[in-house]
Amino acid sequence: MRGKKCRDVMTKDLTCCLPKDTVNLAAQSMKAQDIGAMPVIDGHETKKLVGIVTDRDLALKVVAEGLDPRQTRLEEVMTRSLVMFRLQDDVQLALDAMSQRQLRRIPVVDDQGRLVGIIAQADVATRLEEPEATGKVVMQISRPSKQAMAY
Repeated sequence: MRGKKCRDVMTKDLTCCLPKDTVNLAAQSMKAQDIGAMPVIDGHETKKLVGIVTDRDLALKVVAEGLDPRQTRLEEVMTRSLVMFRLQDDVQLALDAMSQRQLRRIPVVDDQGRLVGIIAQADVATRLEEPEATGKVVMQISRPSKQAMAY
């Protein structure tokens, strides 16, 4: 892992939604792609990351609250306070943040704040080739805590 940067581990070519998109649209896209989180950007041209919505957000903030997914906009339920890293950041910093804050995924942005990738638990497991480090990160992320940010 020594010397690896976030760009070396992240998943690229992400599908994103806009804040005004409906929860239903995001959920259908997440289902089709078999993913647990959808980045929310300000526009498809600028790709500035403004939030993220997870399957957990949909369950707790939409379904459990009885909201209509066809009427509810992502901006109403997305997480806006994000932990992000840049392409050139050391991947160990991202792993530490994932462990400490119990995050299952971390967005990666370029120097202009445009979304360029995401580091998920699966990326850690399949791209680091360091079973001990992977096990530690997964264990820390999965420990019970009320302060986990959930994305």
